[in-house]
This record gives sequence, C-alpha cells and structure tokens, in this order.
Amino acid sequence: MSDIDTIKAEVKKLNAQATQLKMDLHDLSEDLPTGWEKIPEIAARTFKAYEQLTDARQRLAAAGEQT
Repeated sequence: MSDIDTIKAEVKKLNAQATQLKMDLHDLSEDLPTGWEKIPEIAARTFKAYEQLTDARQRLAAAGEQT
C-alpha cells in the first residue's frame, strides 16, 4: 500500500469518526438541558477529531491527492 493509499484510508476513517462525533454533539444539543454536563467532553472529542481530519487532508493534499 502506498503512502497516498494509507493517508486516504486514514482520511476515510477519521471522517467517519468526526461525522459520528458531530452527530453525537447534535443529539446532545437536542436533548438539552438533559446531559448538559457531557458538553465539554463531547465537544473536545469532536474538536480533536476534526483537527486530526484536517491534518490528514492536508497531508493528502501535500502528497498530491485531492479530497
């Protein structure tokens, strides 16, 4: 597997994780005020996931591929 293929697989995995966390945050917001204490944890996890996804996409672009 080439470096580009490895990064593509990473982007796909991170995108799925980030999307799921986005939906978790959305679901949490719909249930407010129930579960309000989970906001910092889920928001931090979502932020980290999108940060990692952005980094992986930048590495893929630098390797010559478009996402």
